[in-house]
Amino acid sequence: MAQQPDSSADAHGRPVAAHYRLRTVVLDAGHGGKDKGCAGPDGAREAAVALKIVLELGHLIEENMPDVKVVYTRRTDDFVELADRAGVANKANADLFISVHCNAGPSAARGTEVWTMGPHKTEANLAVAKRENAVILQEDNYKERYSGFDPRSPQSHILFSLYQSAHIDNSLRFAAKVDHEFRTSVKRPSRGVKQAGFLVLWKSTMPSALIEVGFLTNPGEEQYLNDKAGQSYMAAGIYRAFRQYKQDLEASSAAD
Repeated sequence: MAQQPDSSADAHGRPVAAHYRLRTVVLDAGHGGKDKGCAGPDGAREAAVALKIVLELGHLIEENMPDVKVVYTRRTDDFVELADRAGVANKANADLFISVHCNAGPSAARGTEVWTMGPHKTEANLAVAKRENAVILQEDNYKERYSGFDPRSPQSHILFSLYQSAHIDNSLRFAAKVDHEFRTSVKRPSRGVKQAGFLVLWKSTMPSALIEVGFLTNPGEEQYLNDKAGQSYMAAGIYRAFRQYKQDLEASSAAD
């Protein structure tokens, strides 16, 4: 994790306490290329919607926070393997990894969800992780790359979800801020902050969150998420959460 402190000295040239600065964020648009993700009844595809929200989010950060470097796992309709997404974040020595997705379920299901790595508490949580992790079946040699993990096996997910990230506290802190923005500023229905074993978060060596911006399988949510204004609102909500998260971390570092 790129917790690179600012080096400084006092008037006599003596070093003073260094403070943490959040310098790099990696934005990950889920799916892409041959993996279109879930689909809405009117034809919207998860890969395209997630990419548009991520690009708008990146634009907001780059425009308003020039001190933050934004790195993308993809900027076009490309297929990127799950391990490579985390690899981009690790190589960039990122301070935060944000993965954006759209959900699927019964047509009445609605609401945002913000996920962090951790043990799933319900079968519904497990089902979401299984759906998102199943993309590795499209990868070559996935059993070797993911230590024998089988996305079709509940037992694999149960064992895998017990993995506890060293960055879980800050992951949950960021996730809570995103959820708060969705519920208050963006005024979207929320299903809360949850935990499960997501492969895309597993190998990232920094705080990370997977954001389900809504259910494409719900006609109303598909219409909202496939609209440029709706995408802008969702991106702005994530941006405000990111800005507050950065400010809080840096302020607490300065106070130590």
